[in-house]
Amino acid sequence: MLHIGLLSSAVGRALVLVVLLLCPGCARQGDFTYRVVGTFPHDRTAFTQGLVLVDGQMYEGTGLYGQSSLRRVDLETGAVQQRLDLAPELFGEGVTVLGDRIYQITWREHRGFVYDRQTFDLVQQWTYDGEGWGLTHNGRELIMSDGSAEIRFLDPQTLAEKRRIIVRDGDSPVQRLNELEYVGNEIYANVWQTDRIARISPHNGDVLGWIDLSGLEQYLDDRTGIDVLNGIAYDATNQSLYVTGKRWPNLFQIELVSLD
Repeated sequence: MLHIGLLSSAVGRALVLVVLLLCPGCARQGDFTYRVVGTFPHDRTAFTQGLVLVDGQMYEGTGLYGQSSLRRVDLETGAVQQRLDLAPELFGEGVTVLGDRIYQITWREHRGFVYDRQTFDLVQQWTYDGEGWGLTHNGRELIMSDGSAEIRFLDPQTLAEKRRIIVRDGDSPVQRLNELEYVGNEIYANVWQTDRIARISPHNGDVLGWIDLSGLEQYLDDRTGIDVLNGIAYDATNQSLYVTGKRWPNLFQIELVSLD
């Protein structure tokens, strides 16, 4: 670990005050800001599309044509311990780990891949309609976003689509759902080109609340050439939440701070 830093309670209170001043009544039960509790190095060449932490192992999927990859990464040092490069015509997107399999989807190529978790050997492929953006699972189903307000649920064995939900905040569909992570009994979703994570009911798509990560970039070691926030990993063993962004030099462990 490079260093540990804390977002002061004074700053946290200031964030709450700004929210309430700009939009009285907007902060509701289920809305959160954050506190940084750990800062780790992250490969700044990684165009992060998917992030997973399982059994102390970090797995990352990266994007861009000619640069897409699947990686096993050391959390403490950010060092890439294992890497599989995708074919140059593929734009890698979300990844998730279920049992002894790693699943990875692609953006516009309509192709998904299943790998052996230990060797990264390809064991299965499948195709799907539309685009692929984010990927996670609930232990029984793969959960996939496609850049719209829809989320799909797939059978992890057959890869057949089982159902879809539409994500809505009140009556408004939430578009551009990107990287996904299943936390507790909720789906966390980065909303592309924003600093917010939606907390989504997997049953009906209702937004249960928002996590506002505004200002997180100020904790980066270097902001040169960074892209948008994207990447959520949850360590279920320690109940720890990690976030990063595309081409960010750091990955952050955060604690959620309630706004209600």
